[in-house]
Amino acid sequence: MARRVRVHTGILDAMLAQARAEWPRECCGLLAGVEGVISEIFPTSNQLQSETEYFISPQELIAALRSIRERGLAHLGIYHSHPHGKNIPSRRDIQESNYPSCVYFILAPHAETRAIRAFEIRNGRATEVEIEAVEHADVFSSPSE
Repeated sequence: MARRVRVHTGILDAMLAQARAEWPRECCGLLAGVEGVISEIFPTSNQLQSETEYFISPQELIAALRSIRERGLAHLGIYHSHPHGKNIPSRRDIQESNYPSCVYFILAPHAETRAIRAFEIRNGRATEVEIEAVEHADVFSSPSE
């Protein structure tokens, strides 16, 4: 895993809490931030109410993307849960990955280890990305500090 994504610890906690609250259905949402650090979560509804797939309505997706833009943030990630399976991209996840600049987070809400994993999905291939959890004060400090 050469690439890494920086995420506020509170965002990681919020994603996992949503996945557990919506279990046994898949949860979903968008992630945003500045300077490549994910600092905001935009939970959305799974219109399918399914245990094995998710769909964000176009209206809700547009509203979330508009809110991200209006707040001066960049759309950096998408997340969803796999309530009953491994948190690796499914064939469908890979086929429907329409945001090549985003990191895709997949949650296993009841996993004992590695409950959240992240992937870049490009050209039909998924590559795992290291998640670096950061505290709020760490976000804008340089790596040498």
